[in-house]
Amino acid sequence: MAAAERGDADVVRAAITAGADLEVRDSAGRTPLLLAATADRVEVASLLVAAGAEPDALDHRHDTPWLVTGVTGSVAMARALLPAEPDLTITNRFGGTSLIPAAERGHVEYVRFASGTGIDVNHVNNPGWTALLEAVILGDGSDRYQEIVRILIAAGADVNLADRSGVTPLTHARADGQAEVAAILTAAGAQAP
Repeated sequence: MAAAERGDADVVRAAITAGADLEVRDSAGRTPLLLAATADRVEVASLLVAAGAEPDALDHRHDTPWLVTGVTGSVAMARALLPAEPDLTITNRFGGTSLIPAAERGHVEYVRFASGTGIDVNHVNNPGWTALLEAVILGDGSDRYQEIVRILIAAGADVNLADRSGVTPLTHARADGQAEVAAILTAAGAQAP
């Protein structure tokens, strides 16, 4: 586990060869693959995936290796995990898929990559927000958030899917003074009630 977290591929390879338990857990319920994903240790994660490590193992915070990639924004790690066929519908403790924290944090390349995996771009999390809503509400309207809005729209995001209060992405963008984001949404057919 320590070798996975620090990215020591030689030690991890030797442990795998010696028959180490790939699903051993630390006190927080994290597996070696989750530790490697969190620390962005791509080579180690690739070794663990090739050895059959479980990509959907949930820890005590309800994170999986795949879900963590949305937080870190690591496209390289997401690519390393895909051969293990992670369940893209598993949600984090906030009820969100990996795409939602990535959109919130402004991880443009991750959003571009993940939106092409078949992940549900219109998934609604526990607070009632989609990736598009998170990008608008929690983003700052800067170039990277404008690009995320464009990517999500191109991937099929519903520009009129409102939050639980009935407020649309366009209304949020206008209220936050995000003129460029509002223009992108309007061009995509967004409406403000």
